[in-house]
Parts: sequence; structure tokens; C-alpha cells
Amino acid sequence: MMERRQIVGLWQQGGGTAVLVTLVRAEGSSYRRPGARLLLGHRGEYAGTISGGCLETEVVRKAAWLVRDGAMVERYSTMFDDTAEIPFGLGCGGVVDLLLERGDTPECRALIGAMEGALAGEDVTVLTWLPRKDRKLARAVLSADGDFLFASSGLTEPELVDARAGVLRRGWVETMPEGIFVERIAAPQRLFVLGAGDDAKPLVSMGALLGWSVTVMDGRAQLARAERFADAERVVAIPSVSTDVLGIRPEDAVVLMTHSYEQDRELLAAVLPLRPKYLGLLGARHRSALLVSEVAVKLGRTIASCCEQIYAPVGLDLGGDGPEAIALAVIAEAQACCMGKLGASRRLSAEDVERHVREGGASRYLQSQCALDIA
Repeated sequence: MMERRQIVGLWQQGGGTAVLVTLVRAEGSSYRRPGARLLLGHRGEYAGTISGGCLETEVVRKAAWLVRDGAMVERYSTMFDDTAEIPFGLGCGGVVDLLLERGDTPECRALIGAMEGALAGEDVTVLTWLPRKDRKLARAVLSADGDFLFASSGLTEPELVDARAGVLRRGWVETMPEGIFVERIAAPQRLFVLGAGDDAKPLVSMGALLGWSVTVMDGRAQLARAERFADAERVVAIPSVSTDVLGIRPEDAVVLMTHSYEQDRELLAAVLPLRPKYLGLLGARHRSALLVSEVAVKLGRTIASCCEQIYAPVGLDLGGDGPEAIALAVIAEAQACCMGKLGASRRLSAEDVERHVREGGASRYLQSQCALDIA
């Protein structure tokens, strides 16, 4: 996602763009997967990568010459001591196909425009008919509703009808037809950090480094200030908690870390019904257990159903200490969860909650108000 931001940033700087390079096929071992891109400027500057650094120099050196007659697909082997008639072997163990296209074409401008729109929150699907001997490159861009935002002049009506039908049934996104590169360009992952303490700063920075759209919210206006979180897209002071104010959606990631028991309880009760993809709760196990038990009663839900949605203690067990180490553990767990790659976690179970409450309850968590709550 950060790569996309860098590519769009270079494009917006102006000065002309020479070539856009897209990895459209990978066979065997490859550092990058299909959809990786590199944008080359006229002055030799570039943004993005299409390998681990082994192909960039070669591609940048030859790109302008390769597209002198139009878009083309170039194959590179990364097989060790490869003897096939492919440019060169680099020992990585795979073969990649790169689409190179000039930056001054309507098709390239449409693709960059789609990337810009996705960064603004608009999911789109891009279909690229790869160039071959009997036809030039063609492209179509479809909105999430299946409306055409762009279509090359060379595309026929039957091709467009088939493309729309294939995208709407999602078959073309999962299994690409021969000669067509299909990709869904999604909006950035959204991360809501509920709590604007100093320990939230590295978490916000790491989320932004991934290219995520990060929002910081806190009920304490003296903490929720934009100058404290330069990497966040939004910093909001929320005088009262409501689902409308939060604006959290099911595909979002949320980390609750106000350090104020009362704020955490109010926010947890507001966020749980929104069912975000990831909901992490910072704090000791007995504190989190007490929070969950009280919120479950407030919402009229079972403790087990609440625990199914919450990651507490928050973060993967990576070891280390301090705000940066904790932020790394949290962002790693959120990333894995949002990408569907999360294995074992340390999250609370209903049995944990009931045991912690039974063994001490509120007496084990004495501070009901954070010192920072006092202006």
C-alpha cells in the first residue's frame, strides 16, 4: 500500500512520466507477486519495486527503449544458471513477466487515476488486455458497482459485456482469463487508534509506514492534537462516544489504548456492535477481563461472544519492552488478522474472564481514572 502512495506521489509531482512497469505473472519463487509496480520518471527517478532489487537496475536502464513502439511484456528469469532464452538468471528461482507501458497514454493515466481513487477510499477493478502481436494493450476500469469508469477505444462491446459479467461474479478476479491481467485495487486498510497517549505514536507511525489510513481518536482534547501525530490522516477529539462519531466499518482495524478504564469501557461498548475485523484491547489480562465482563452485561451479550471479537492481551508475543516493541507486536497482529494470516494468539477466552473476575474483580484494578483525564 505504501508503494502505491509513492507511485501516485511521483506521478503527482509532474515533470512527465516515462514508463509504468507492472508484474503481471510470476512462476516459481519471486520476491514480489503480481500487481507489484514501478513508475519511472523522465529524469531516471522511480517509485515502487518489482523485485528484491535485482531487476530494477536492468528494467530502469532499458524501459524507455523497450516501449518505443508501444506497450510490451518482457520475461525475466531468476533461475540460477538458467540457459533458456530469457534475459538473464539471478538465482532467485523463478520467472516473472513484466508489462511495460508508456506513461503518456490514456490507459496509463486511467490506471494511475484508479490508484488515486483507491487511496481516497474507492475500490475498483482494473482489467488489462496484455499486448500481443495481433493487438495493442487495452484497459478497462470498473467501479465497485460494476460501472465502467474507463474503457479503451479498441475494446468491443462483447468484450466489455463479458468483462463486466466476469468481474461482478468475481470469477475474473480469482481466475484470470488467458491474456487478461485482472486486479482489484482496494482502498488502504483503515486503522483506528482509540487513545492519544505517547505510546500511541509508534503505533500510528508503523501503520502509516504500511500505507494504512490511520485515525487517532481520544476524548481528551489536550492529547488529540494533529501536531502530536504527524503520520495520522485524522486526529479527532471526541467529547462523546457514538457510532456515528466513530465511523468504524467491519473491514477496519481498531486498537483501544486510552489507559483510562472508564474511557475504555465506554469505547469498547460502542465499538463491539460495529464488529471491526480487528479489535485489540491494550492492558493486563485481569483488567481486560473486568472490562469485557462489564461491557457484556451492558450490551446484554455473553462473555464468550464478546471474547470472540477481541484480541486481548493485544499484540503477538514477540518479546521486548517499551512503546516501540509493543507497537510492533500490535501492528503485526493487526496485519496478520486483516490479511487472514493470523495463527495462534493470546486472546482472552470466556473462561479467562470468568476466572479473573472470580479471583478478584474490581479490587484487582484500583485505578478507575487515568491521571491524564484530569485537565
